Amino acid sequence: MSHDADAADAEGSVTACREGAILRLTLDRPQRRNSLTHLMIETMVRVLTEAAADDSLRAIHLRGAGQDFCSGADWVATNSAGGPRPRAGELVRRIPHAAHRVIELVHTIQLPVVCTVRGWAVGMGCNLALAADFAVAARDAVFWEPFIERGFSPDSGASWLLPRLAGVARARRMLLLGEKVSGADAADWGLIHQAADPAELDGAVEQLLARLAEGPTVAIGLAKQALNHGLQASLSQSMSQELFNLELSCRTKDFKEGLEAFRQRRTPKFDGR
Repeated sequence: MSHDADAADAEGSVTACREGAILRLTLDRPQRRNSLTHLMIETMVRVLTEAAADDSLRAIHLRGAGQDFCSGADWVATNSAGGPRPRAGELVRRIPHAAHRVIELVHTIQLPVVCTVRGWAVGMGCNLALAADFAVAARDAVFWEPFIERGFSPDSGASWLLPRLAGVARARRMLLLGEKVSGADAADWGLIHQAADPAELDGAVEQLLARLAEGPTVAIGLAKQALNHGLQASLSQSMSQELFNLELSCRTKDFKEGLEAFRQRRTPKFDGR
C-alpha cells in the first residue's frame, strides 16, 4: 500500500451519493471497522446540515462500507497522533460541535433516516444507529457500549437514547455492565426497528426507504419533530405542538393529494411538497 493510501485509510471518508430523492451516506473506513475520525465527523456535520435545507430530498440512508457499520469514534487516531497534549476542557469545548452535532442532526433532521447495521455498532456507532428513525440490523450484528470497559463514562447520547428506547434496566445492562446486544435482541428490546437475516438485510432496507421516499415528506418531518418534542413535554404541550404542526401540514400539496385520493378511493401519489 502506498503512503497516500495509508494516509487515506488513516483519515477515512464519508461518501455522499444522491439516488433520486434518497441521500446515501457511507462511512468508508472498512479497514478500521469504519471508526470515525475528526475528518469523517466534520464531513457528516456538513453533509447533514446541507441535507436539512434541501427540499428535494425525501429520505436519508446511513450505512457502513464493508462488514461493519461503525466501531465508534477513533480516539487512538484522533488523540494519540503524537501531537501536544490537549489542553484542559478540550472535550467539552470541541465535541458539542462535532460528534454530538452528528447525533443531534440525525435525530432532529426533518427527513426520515434509515440506518443499515451489519457487524459491529460500537460506542458512537451504536448511538448513531439508535438516533436514526429506523435502524435495520442483521440478526448477528452487535450493538455495544464499551465506555465503562475503557474506563470512561458514556457519551454521544447513550444515556438519553438507551433508557427511552429499551428502558432503564436494559440501559444499565449496556452502560454499566457493558453487555453486548445482538441485532435480534435489539429488535426484541425495541432498540431498533427490525432485525433481518444477513442475506435479506439490504432488501428490507430498500423496501423501507422506498416507502418513506414516496410518503408525504413534510408531514413525516413534522411527525418526527412532534415525537421528539413529546419525549420531554407534557400531554398539553405535546398537543399544542401537534396543532401547530397540523396547521403547517394542512397547507401542503401532499395534504390536498391525500384528500383527493381518499375521495377517489385510490392510493395517493405524494411528491414531498
